[in-house]
Amino acid sequence: MLRALTSALRLPSPRRPLEARGCAANLAAANREIQVCALAGPDQGITEILMNRPSARNALGNVFVSELLEALAQLREDRQVRVLIFRSGVKGVFCAGADLKEREQMSEAEVGVFVQRLRGLMNEIASSAVMGLTETTRGLLPGAGGTQRLPRCLGVALAKELIFTGRRLSGAQAQALGLVNHAVAQNEEGNAAYHRARALAQEILPQVDIASGMAIEGICYAQNIPTRDRLEGMAAFREKRPPRFVGE
Repeated sequence: MLRALTSALRLPSPRRPLEARGCAANLAAANREIQVCALAGPDQGITEILMNRPSARNALGNVFVSELLEALAQLREDRQVRVLIFRSGVKGVFCAGADLKEREQMSEAEVGVFVQRLRGLMNEIASSAVMGLTETTRGLLPGAGGTQRLPRCLGVALAKELIFTGRRLSGAQAQALGLVNHAVAQNEEGNAAYHRARALAQEILPQVDIASGMAIEGICYAQNIPTRDRLEGMAAFREKRPPRFVGE
């Protein structure tokens, strides 16, 4: 099943890029659970986030989530990044979902704070359909947005069935339902999904360069400047009240 995820990034402002961009330059981060690798040569513009927590099958624990949020925050401001690939450094698994062993040791207040951060992470990568179902295998309710995203992807009836049963899906089944775009036969090295994601990233890479994207954004924003709704939005923010938009 293709679980190496790709997403295009639109980056609004130039800021300090990641200190270690090249794969070879990441030796100091070798023990981190989240590692960032910027590809070079014809793949320049593609950056990989490597999830590397083999002891817990890349389960979403406190350190893992913190490091991933930190990486995403830096990459969002890096104008050299145009396509982002999430891949696993743990053979045979992408992400096991929530770290229930760690969560069991948390207080109720700590669980609430952590789940809120987890929801923010899922919103950031917009890819929680498969991972969001993982918790249901132990009779738990998805808490990181799965109850909201899955019905929007599949419809309420089918989403309820998958959530209530905690059913495990094969790659082909997930593709048939529309949860993933591609399902690929595994190769001997166990990285067929990564190669398909890499090929897709290479296909995306030349489509819209950052300069063109910024120009398009500027044209769209210019159309918004003379509107009454723009002024109303700023006034509502200043006066701490809901805006009253009129569509003009």
